[in-house]
Amino acid sequence: MAYKLYEQIMAMDLKEIENFIKEAMPDAIVEIQDLAGDGNHYSATVTSSQFSGKSKIEQHKMVYNSLKGRMGNELHALAIKTKES
Repeated sequence: MAYKLYEQIMAMDLKEIENFIKEAMPDAIVEIQDLAGDGNHYSATVTSSQFSGKSKIEQHKMVYNSLKGRMGNELHALAIKTKES
């Protein structure tokens, strides 16, 4: 019971993740999948012109930074794939 309550408090919604990314990168095309159906394990493919000229590490940092510290808190796991548009 306590675990389920923890999941409800801590989990992030797909749309919420997308909104944070699009707020930081307005031109981004964001595709998100809930990998385990538990609201805690997601995969995101983010396509943006802002990735142009940046390394994959820099691109991933941009996505993580857009989540404003929620990674590891409300958002437990996010696999990221980035593409330049």
